[in-house]
Amino acid sequence: MIVDLPDTTVSKISRALVNVREEGGAVALGRVLTLIILTREGAMEEVIEAANDASREHPMRVIVLVINADDADSRLDAQIRVGGDAGASEVVTLHAFGEAGSSNLESLVTGLLLPDAPVVVWWPNTTPESPSTTSIGRIAQRRITDAATKSDPSAWVAHLGDNHAPGDTDLAWTRLTHWREQLAAVLDQPPYDTVTAVEVRGASTSPSTALLAAWLRLMLDVPVDWRYLPESEWHDGIKSVKLIRASGDVLLERSSAAIACLTQPGQPMHDLVLPRRTLRECLAEELRRLDPDVLYGRVITEGWALLDPPATTETHA
Repeated sequence: MIVDLPDTTVSKISRALVNVREEGGAVALGRVLTLIILTREGAMEEVIEAANDASREHPMRVIVLVINADDADSRLDAQIRVGGDAGASEVVTLHAFGEAGSSNLESLVTGLLLPDAPVVVWWPNTTPESPSTTSIGRIAQRRITDAATKSDPSAWVAHLGDNHAPGDTDLAWTRLTHWREQLAAVLDQPPYDTVTAVEVRGASTSPSTALLAAWLRLMLDVPVDWRYLPESEWHDGIKSVKLIRASGDVLLERSSAAIACLTQPGQPMHDLVLPRRTLRECLAEELRRLDPDVLYGRVITEGWALLDPPATTETHA
């Protein structure tokens, strides 16, 4: 069910939500959080689709805010989606024009928040320098950004720690989960030799490459040689990680966008399924925890401070 509300107000939208639930049988009970998405025109449907997919694991209310502050006309257009058009969530889209989009954005969403439920804010494309100090960021328990959407991802990820606050996270870090799991599993197996050095390789457009290097530098406390590869060699995310040990090197290397090969001394080579994670998977993972990601904070501050610059930067975006 879709209900259009042109030139409306927040109070009218709130009343319409109640009417939709009463008439259509949709209920707010069971919604575990409110997800606020600040996006731009043209990118709205993609992020709504990702949120709807994630809502099957995390039933929630989704508020999508699109700002058109340069428009001469000051008005607020809204749309409510429930049922089959909203997955397991209820979606409220807000298009704020003119002065309605240039004033305090918090006032546009506070009347639509689920009572006594956590608030998560997601900037899927345009991101403020300091998310936690924005009017909407201050009301959120978690704040999600995505360095991969920036024009220069490597430069953006280098400054993630400058304005970090507890509750901040970035999907470039979330995309590393399976890599970190595989590498941790390798180190949990014999011969338990100490890692003396690490090499990390990845695409020049991959901010996850830098975050993986910073994580390994922080956790293993050894030199990490990391570099961006030319597009002709690799163009999609992380390429490889080599753990250098006295008993022989361990190499985890992608042979394709979905398959990685694990090479260890004295063992046969293993092909592992290690695809690029989808937007829905990353969003769903971040919504599983509403407490601050302490490790992420340490990686982008302590780990990054310990990390040397990349070995080559000629192919930065």
